[in-house]
Amino acid sequence: MALKFSRVISPIEDMEIWSASSNGFSFVISYESRTGPGFHGRPGFVASWRSLSQNTGAIRVGGSPFNALAEAEVACNVMLEHLMRSEN
Repeated sequence: MALKFSRVISPIEDMEIWSASSNGFSFVISYESRTGPGFHGRPGFVASWRSLSQNTGAIRVGGSPFNALAEAEVACNVMLEHLMRSEN
């Protein structure tokens, strides 16, 4: 089952964040830039995940930051498949 990302409405203008959850895992993609509003870091789309059942911090998805949102979405779906296989 593919993750369906939705844009998060933020009180900070121009902040770009998308989220999705499935099978007990939460995924977030944010856009980072060196300057401007929002998150600062290497420019690109940073993906992270965390378990909804455990009180742990987010873990960055390998390959982040990505050049395009679609690339980050694909990486999150691959990570979800891996996490689901690891649970069995």
